[in-house]
Amino acid sequence: MLRPEKLHTKFIAESDPDGPAWPRKYTLTHSDISGDLFLSIGTEYDHQAVSGLYTRIMRDEVLAEFLHGEDGLEFHVYCYVSGGLVIGSAEWRYSIFQQHLFQVLQAFHYGDEVFLKANPNFKNAPVIVEFQSSNKRYHMKEQWGTLSKYRLS
Repeated sequence: MLRPEKLHTKFIAESDPDGPAWPRKYTLTHSDISGDLFLSIGTEYDHQAVSGLYTRIMRDEVLAEFLHGEDGLEFHVYCYVSGGLVIGSAEWRYSIFQQHLFQVLQAFHYGDEVFLKANPNFKNAPVIVEFQSSNKRYHMKEQWGTLSKYRLS
């Protein structure tokens, strides 16, 4: 469950809570020490947030964006499971992402709540989680309901 006081949201690349609606991209990182989550929302990903050596080795950031799918608007979430310099097996990393995805999706919803309230078609978009892996077993897409499912009560 998301603890809102642990989420720190910033808007980058000419974005703010009101928009622009397109493109709208999300970068979520965290601190293993404090447990704080850092969400950047903008027209591009927060490359600065994921450029540090620790982040490049751990690759535990989560990226997301709204895309136009065959049936309308979709919210795509990207989790890097294996390949390159990543620490840990694909199976272990997939398991960790599975354990934390509910909280991650809550962070995306809560962090951009003003925008989502003003744009209901975005919050009703289906969530598609894409696990990116060099191991074919863990390179997959999963449906996770709609973004509105992850609203804090």
